[in-house]
This record gives sequence, structure tokens and C-alpha cells, in this order.
Amino acid sequence: MSADKTDNTDTSGTTDTPRTHRTPAWLSATIAILFGLFYAYSAWSGLGNLIGLNNAAQGLDTTLSGFGWGVLLTGALAPIVVFGVAFWLGRRREAGPQALLMLAGLTLVSAISLDIFVFGLGSLIV
Repeated sequence: MSADKTDNTDTSGTTDTPRTHRTPAWLSATIAILFGLFYAYSAWSGLGNLIGLNNAAQGLDTTLSGFGWGVLLTGALAPIVVFGVAFWLGRRREAGPQALLMLAGLTLVSAISLDIFVFGLGSLIV
């Protein structure tokens, strides 16, 4: 054994872990509320599609197919689920990454909504 004095242990009880800066609660809530409004608009739009396309199918004396119900329910529920996941993943991050997570989730929700629009009524009815 060497009597070398190069031991880097810290006897003061502190560790050299990098400090993470948490976002203040008011800023985190502001980010969540602002993005939450966009998510709520998308969820409201999905609910409107569900009700409107169901009424349109009934006006044609037919019903929505099982696939149609699944697609339209996904369009109504996906914004709520994606917002919850983005909020949960960003809850302990700084403001920038938290906003980027919310924006990425909103992009996903918008892509799902666009896919539902592209399907149209013809592929959703029996």
C-alpha cells in the first residue's frame, strides 16, 4: 500500500453533485396553464368531432363503426392523457425543458387531430 495523500474523500459530509435549478412554482403553473389552454381547446375540438360526426352519421341513417368510435374517442381523450404525461415528466425540470415537453406533447396531439380530419366521415361509418 502506498502512503500517497491523493485521497479525494470529503469529510465534511457534502457531496459534489451538480445542483439542479428548479422552476419556481408560479412559473411552472403559468407554463402549465398556458399550454393547458391549448390542450383544452384540442380536447374540446375532439369532443365536438365525436358529437358532430355521430350526428352526421345518424342523419345518413347509419352509425359510426367500431373503428370510428375508437378514432374519435382517441381524438377526445388523447389531449388529456398527453397533457398529464407532459406535466408529470416536466414537473421537476427547469422552465425551458418543461415548456419544450408541453410543446412536443401538443405537437403529438395536433398530429393525431390532423389524422382524424384526414380520415373523414366516409371511413368512420358502417
